Amino acid sequence: MNPSTAPTMACPRHTSSDDDSLNGGISVLIPGRDERDNLPRLVAEVHAALAGKRYEIIVIDDGSSDDSWRWLKGAALEDPRLRPFHHDTSFGQSTSVWQAARLARGEWLATLDGDGQNDPADLPDMLSLASLEGLDLVAGHRTERRDDAIKRVSSRLANAIRQSLLHDDTPDTGCGIKVIRREVFLRLPYFDHMHRFLPALVRAQGGQVQSLPVRHRERVAGVSKYGFFDRLWVGISDIVGVMWLVRRSQLPSPLQNTSGHAASEALGPVRGIMPGNAEDLADAEAAAPTETDMAADGLTLHQSGAN
Repeated sequence: MNPSTAPTMACPRHTSSDDDSLNGGISVLIPGRDERDNLPRLVAEVHAALAGKRYEIIVIDDGSSDDSWRWLKGAALEDPRLRPFHHDTSFGQSTSVWQAARLARGEWLATLDGDGQNDPADLPDMLSLASLEGLDLVAGHRTERRDDAIKRVSSRLANAIRQSLLHDDTPDTGCGIKVIRREVFLRLPYFDHMHRFLPALVRAQGGQVQSLPVRHRERVAGVSKYGFFDRLWVGISDIVGVMWLVRRSQLPSPLQNTSGHAASEALGPVRGIMPGNAEDLADAEAAAPTETDMAADGLTLHQSGAN
């Protein structure tokens, strides 16, 4: 990301009662723009779905012009699990998710769209599947879409094109609810719209991916930020770039020591290692980056004060 165009993020000042590492817990990442009327219900549903687990909720308010940021700041004062951040202007869903992942403290990342159409009640099953099967990513599959005809057709066509070109074996890569290991996500290459291609990117690096049928709900407030061309034609140029990345991705070759034993333990996890990225991402894997860490990546993080 170019530092000259990097988003400025604000966060409310509050103290969390949870351990900073979350001890292998879950970080729920919710990007949203102008979703004031959907956020209270969505946050409450996350609390209900993950009751008894160690988790946090990171909401990125992506340049909203409604009352989203005011509500988030007030809610965070009463909710130590809620960690909201704010862009002054919109930088898009992928940038918001990417930043939230770097701020996250959990071992697992769970993504939800801010429009409330994803049901957080699906998260426990997705997390259980990932854990039991040793998966790196579980992608939601909206088997019964609750959208208008134009959105259903454009999404179905876009998914078909992606599948035919990328062979990611994921029927609904555009579904907003996903569960992914944080260490795997942080090793993926960043680019705008990357959130549409997470299954293909993870598979290209040797990661294990499965899809799971999930619920889908009608939008009850606000308006969609994506139109027909956003789902289809804009994504075609991205597909070409992802095809190039997939073809050029190289996994570490198996190594043996002088005794003939595999040396993979010494190398650590091989999930998601992009050529030339491992050294740069060592700091990114540390939990809860500081203000200095974020500034080094071209991001400015400041306390909200009177914002």
